[in-house]
Amino acid sequence: MQKLNVIKIGGNVLDNPAQLEQFLTDFASVQGPKVLVHGGGKIASELSKQLGIEPNMVNGRRITDADTLRVVTMVYGGLLNKNLVAQLQARGCNSLGLTGADANVIPAHKRPVKDIDYGFVGDVENPEQVNVTFLASLAEQGLTPVFAALTHDGQGSLLNTNADTIASTLAVALSRQFEVNLIYCFEKKGVLLDVEDETSVIHHLQPPYYAELKEQGAIFAGMLPKLDNAFSALQAGVKVVIIGDAAEIQDIAVVGKAGTKITL
Repeated sequence: MQKLNVIKIGGNVLDNPAQLEQFLTDFASVQGPKVLVHGGGKIASELSKQLGIEPNMVNGRRITDADTLRVVTMVYGGLLNKNLVAQLQARGCNSLGLTGADANVIPAHKRPVKDIDYGFVGDVENPEQVNVTFLASLAEQGLTPVFAALTHDGQGSLLNTNADTIASTLAVALSRQFEVNLIYCFEKKGVLLDVEDETSVIHHLQPPYYAELKEQGAIFAGMLPKLDNAFSALQAGVKVVIIGDAAEIQDIAVVGKAGTKITL
């Protein structure tokens, strides 16, 4: 099968113009079919405040009422998404900005109200509902999809959806037709044993070692959801997951040359 990279870019890189410019230059040079996924929470929060809408976060998740949904749609689907596409075009990477609503690529459902009402937040349950035929046709045409962190409920409403979830959902779905590498790029060199020590990168992580590190409390708590998500993606058909520095995307895309390689 043909290799395809699904690459998610972290918010801290999006917020740093110099780092973002370098990342996009390097991303454009990655060979073969690829998909870029982005969020944009910090910029959405800044715009919300300018509009008099105070951001409301619970456990790191954004409560998305109707006004906040308008803001994240403007920021994720408009400002950030189209600027990323324009910058990639300038680098010779023919790109197409998308949300999960476009071509019904990623159907989702509104998160049920339990202890907390997250509002217009979307959860994706079934990667098999992803419109892989459409995405494969884009790859055949040499087009690179750039996905904003938005899905839809099939009833006319967009939904704010975690960008890591969108990346893993796309990776799992595309693994039916491609040999997929799922890559999470952020500002660190990889998964670190010591979050303050950039040299403490775990170069290869498999389930037994991961379980041992979790039991020891040796992994930064904020990394645990991303790692759990990574192992779930592997179990669902993704070939390999890599977490690493956006500045090393060219080496990361050559599996095993940089970052933390995660396998079963």
